[in-house]
Amino acid sequence: MLRHFIRRVQPSPSSILVKNLSTCQPSPPVEKVDCVVIGAGVVGLAVARELAIKGREVLVLDSASTFGTATSSRNSEVIHAGIYYPIGSLKASFCVRGRELLYLYCSQRGIGHRQIGKLIVATSCSEVPKLYGLMKRGSENGVEGLKMIEGSDAMRMEPGLKCVKALLSPVSGIVDSHSLMLSLVGEAESYGTTISYNSCVIGGQVKGSVLQLHVIGSKDLENSDGACPLHPELILIPKLVVNSAGLSALALARRIDGLNSGFIPQSFFARGCYFTLSNTKDPPFERLIYPIPEDGGLGVHVTLDLDGQVKFGPNVEWIDGIADIPSFLDKYNYSVSARQAERFYPEIRKYYPNLQDGSLEPGYSGIRPKLSGPQQPPVDFIIQGEDTHGVPGLVNLFGIESPGLTSSMAIAEHIVTKFLK
Repeated sequence: MLRHFIRRVQPSPSSILVKNLSTCQPSPPVEKVDCVVIGAGVVGLAVARELAIKGREVLVLDSASTFGTATSSRNSEVIHAGIYYPIGSLKASFCVRGRELLYLYCSQRGIGHRQIGKLIVATSCSEVPKLYGLMKRGSENGVEGLKMIEGSDAMRMEPGLKCVKALLSPVSGIVDSHSLMLSLVGEAESYGTTISYNSCVIGGQVKGSVLQLHVIGSKDLENSDGACPLHPELILIPKLVVNSAGLSALALARRIDGLNSGFIPQSFFARGCYFTLSNTKDPPFERLIYPIPEDGGLGVHVTLDLDGQVKFGPNVEWIDGIADIPSFLDKYNYSVSARQAERFYPEIRKYYPNLQDGSLEPGYSGIRPKLSGPQQPPVDFIIQGEDTHGVPGLVNLFGIESPGLTSSMAIAEHIVTKFLK
């Protein structure tokens, strides 16, 4: 019966078959389904692919018109090594395992990526102890090949660099995130997954041992006046639900009647802008260059895309959340003001003193779904199942920020291993 409420539309330029919810009906139909993944970002797509490979019937729902339009396409596209994260944390284990899986997946399928390596740099003697702390943590997390080098050696490797000491991570790299997600979509669909874009899960209800999901078309949601209660156009009863909604995962969880709010953490949002380097024929760096991490992020760093374009970012700008419905529709402000470059120049010149005035151009911005706020210690990924919150079949993914891209395939592997029955 589900096919009566999902219709085909014109394919996107990537030739993906897109399905949308039909128009609203007075009494929403109820449909039993096997597995529902909420969110078609890189993590949701990796989960959908893994579930489908295991023989499950999977339906992916996303409020946008295509995949990966939010956090998954608004990051540094870095394949992280696993250096920064507390020993024994999910971030550490998933990053190390995810990196291995990601390199293998990209190599086997011809997805653009390069293992270019990274230098984490100390630009003053006071930062050197922190650098040794990162090396110790990374080594205990299982990161291979870490090496502390003198500033003179680092500057010979990267003549544009200025530092007193550096930590070399040879296993760090970059990836074409769009091509990666496109491949995940194609494989998931080849195993029978249905992806329904413009389809928004606005909440749900737990009735006994059954979770019902309330779904509405994104256009109808956008046209709602906000004064009247929202009524679902479709009610789904899945055996397994993976809430991988990213920026709106917590808002969605709060709208599930019957889910104990005590298991839903507080949400914080950190906006980060990127600037691109202009007026330069040759990239000044061949590797990723990272400063010592800052509050809320890894510092304004250097990354390169596969075409050699140099990007600097992101900074950390703590912002307020938005109401649930705009959040579901990703109505965040992603604009980048050229005036913000004034804050970037002094930070970048700490390790790249030859950066010329006027050479930074606004690029793009992204928003991190964080579980800790300013001056608070970082919080690990949260992956909740029935054993935690008591709702049968519901798996919540909270705080999937960096290294979410690197960890995506490891998160999918974990969910299938732990929650698939």
